[in-house]
Amino acid sequence: MSATFVGMPPFPAAAREKLADAQLRRNLAHATSTIRDRRAALVAEVDASVDGGWEALRVAGADAKDTALRSLDRQLLRLEETLTANGATVHWARDAAQANAIVAGLVRAHGADEVIKVKSMVTQEIGLNEALAAEGIAAWETDLAELIVQLGDDLPSHILVPAIHRNRAEIREIFLRAMGAAGRPAPADLTDTPAVLAAAARDHLREKFLRAKVGVSGANFAVAETGTLVVVESEGNGRMCLTLPEMLISVVGIEKVVATWDDLDPLLRLLPRSSTGERMNPYTSMWTGVTPDDGPQQVHVILLDNGRTRALADETGRQALRCIRCSACLNVCPVYERTGGHAYGSVYPGPIGAILNPLLRGVGHSAQIDALPYASTLCGACFEACPVRIDIPAILVDQRAKVVDAHRGGLPTPEAVAMKAAAVGLGDARRLAGGERFTRLGLWLARRVGAAAWTSTRDLPPAPRETFRQWWKRTDGGIR
Repeated sequence: MSATFVGMPPFPAAAREKLADAQLRRNLAHATSTIRDRRAALVAEVDASVDGGWEALRVAGADAKDTALRSLDRQLLRLEETLTANGATVHWARDAAQANAIVAGLVRAHGADEVIKVKSMVTQEIGLNEALAAEGIAAWETDLAELIVQLGDDLPSHILVPAIHRNRAEIREIFLRAMGAAGRPAPADLTDTPAVLAAAARDHLREKFLRAKVGVSGANFAVAETGTLVVVESEGNGRMCLTLPEMLISVVGIEKVVATWDDLDPLLRLLPRSSTGERMNPYTSMWTGVTPDDGPQQVHVILLDNGRTRALADETGRQALRCIRCSACLNVCPVYERTGGHAYGSVYPGPIGAILNPLLRGVGHSAQIDALPYASTLCGACFEACPVRIDIPAILVDQRAKVVDAHRGGLPTPEAVAMKAAAVGLGDARRLAGGERFTRLGLWLARRVGAAAWTSTRDLPPAPRETFRQWWKRTDGGIR
């Protein structure tokens, strides 16, 4: 995959382009509504008399994550200790460049020139595929949706379903055009029937599974108590990547740690219902270091910061590190459903991306990042859907304030000038009364000049026939 988010325009410009793509909007509306309906049915099954209901499960999940985050330094040292005791080698990476260098060095030292990958958001975050390609190492995606994105020289647009913006006719064309250059070609008579497309992908990937010496994964969770890493997936490709290679390299964000097995329990019940609308994932793989003669005999775990300690230091924003990457917030977001994930310019799109990217990377230095906290209606649907109760609307508002603070001291923006003028006019009764006489003229000018961009997608109400003061005077305070 050579496409990149680097250099993408800020959200307003990118969203305007995506809104004009009718096919994209149809694909997104169909996919997100299907996932929403499945999730709602499975959430409704949670029995209040047995489990305390869905809300109690959400609270338990949030508590499990918060327990680890409040003592993250101790939990990470405990995780390193238990991983090492079980035969794994632990590496620490401050940022993306350091993590990529570690992975490339391990692959080269093993004499390999290719790796097979489990679907992993964190390796996309650090640009691992591109970094390995620069070292002459091919990284093959094995998740079906990730394979579609990679073969299409595309970018992921959804946390759970990276190719959600593609329909099956487009996928057929991608397979016919690109599979041969990456390995076994698609059959010439390939149709767009889902089962036929999946079979073509299976045949294409099988030779890579059997040939590769190195597997690369992330982890949904890491249990400090035992040194166990957990990956949940639905296709079985992850199981193949985790068991067949001689070496396994797992890149794990430091926020993925949980303290104990008991803490893992509510999270494994929340995640499948919130992500795929299933009671449990078809494949839940857990591995604890090295087991002689069973699975990879070299296991390396890279614990990655890459801005996570920055987010942890933010009193309001640190709750975003609870995120279990279920994508429930994307599937209920009216903004995401209409623009898709590419408009966010990051591997983390949607509501969680609108807060996670500024938290990890900071604000005030990139127009693209600074625009993300505004990519929301603040309707609150994301908080209601979040299985670990991340208050995304509150963080969005807080991040907006940080963006404003980061730009204080320079030339005032048109918005700032307008707000200053409003403060002057509204701060004195006589000035307000005088200004009311020019309401019609002001609105006429605003529609054509000052607020033209704003009113292109919003309604600006017309001026009333008379002001409140005029009405009060005419009716003698409402008596006549």
